[in-house]
Amino acid sequence: MTEREVNLDVEVETVDAGTAVLTVGGELDLDTATLLHHHMANQFLHGRHHLVLDLAPLSFMDSSGLNVLIRAAREAREAGGDLHLAAPVPAVRRILEITGLTVTTPLHADVAEALIAAGHRA
Repeated sequence: MTEREVNLDVEVETVDAGTAVLTVGGELDLDTATLLHHHMANQFLHGRHHLVLDLAPLSFMDSSGLNVLIRAAREAREAGGDLHLAAPVPAVRRILEITGLTVTTPLHADVAEALIAAGHRA
């Protein structure tokens, strides 16, 4: 049996000492959720407790991905920060909305709007 190729790309941009933007592309599922969690945990470890996830390039997300986002939002709040979600494609937006995640985790039209909401001034 061959190992399935991991189809998740995460790019991290440090905006300031307390804020980072993670651009998440590909598929966020059972096989890739841990990878995203490690990237976010690394940001928390380095004192960046305000995270913006640019979801524009994310084509698919299942319940494992949703669980990682819920966990990250909780960890950010416990550290005095927050998690902001930006620009999801319609299929991902629908999952976020029907599960109620958008009630506790802000959803924004784009990264610039999310950064302003996170307290970063351009």
